[in-house]
Amino acid sequence: MVATATAGSVERATDESVANEQGQPVESSRVSVDGHTIATAEYGDPAGRPVVVLHGTPGSRRFGGLFAPAAAEQGVRLLAVDRPGYGDSAAWSGRSIADIGGVVAAVLDDAGVERAGVVGFSGGGPHALAVAATHPDRVTSVDVIAGATPPAIGETPLPQRLLAAMATLTPRLFGRLFGAQAWVANHLSSSVFLSQYTDREIDRFDERDLDHLTAEFGAAVGGGRPGVATEFRLLGEPWGFEPEAVDRPVRLWHGEGDTNVPLAGVQQLARRLPDSELLTVDGDHLSTLLDCRGRVLETRTTER
Repeated sequence: MVATATAGSVERATDESVANEQGQPVESSRVSVDGHTIATAEYGDPAGRPVVVLHGTPGSRRFGGLFAPAAAEQGVRLLAVDRPGYGDSAAWSGRSIADIGGVVAAVLDDAGVERAGVVGFSGGGPHALAVAATHPDRVTSVDVIAGATPPAIGETPLPQRLLAAMATLTPRLFGRLFGAQAWVANHLSSSVFLSQYTDREIDRFDERDLDHLTAEFGAAVGGGRPGVATEFRLLGEPWGFEPEAVDRPVRLWHGEGDTNVPLAGVQQLARRLPDSELLTVDGDHLSTLLDCRGRVLETRTTER
């Protein structure tokens, strides 16, 4: 199935619920793709070099706010997307990871952009690669931060395997689990769910980043949104494209101590991508994101 944008379906507004680096509302839009509403938000320099950022699993378009200061400083127009079933984007039953290519193409059409860089974090990494595999003409380059690997590559840690099985067999129970985590994060402590993604002491991170991640998590799964259950299931299945089909330059940013996505699997993925560079850092899943987010927006001479 190829996702396509519906002509004349774009709605634009100032989004009071999503703030930029100065705490001001950002420009948002709603795009219809195969009859499904997709919500986006823009950060950084409106006249800058376009980059699409894809959140993790779970996540939302608020994720773009983590990159906003670097985007403004480096002259980047950052387009952040709520994938189907997250935030304000409609649920999309039967979708595949490969369908995100049509979603991003529609977002670029809406923004008046021919080609853009694509950045994906964690569960957004496979989606970023999918955009390049299915719509290479719309992509200049790909950056994957702590990205998930195909199920046939490497060894998926037991917690991820259990969550994928729960998402497939008991999606309602799975949704309640993440909903309970969101309630605790919003009402008690952000460290409850953030500690799953890092071995560092939580108080070593910038409190503003922790608050931002907490708000994003709540926006992603609040109200029983089905996106996270859908994606845990999809990430445990064949992705719908082969890594060899990604005909764009790819940088893989990965922490040597990442226990959510072990480095060995990423090394295997790098060998299968036609044009890739693996950049390892001294960090885990969360710290790799926060330590590398500015560097991934830097212009590359290999972009084409």
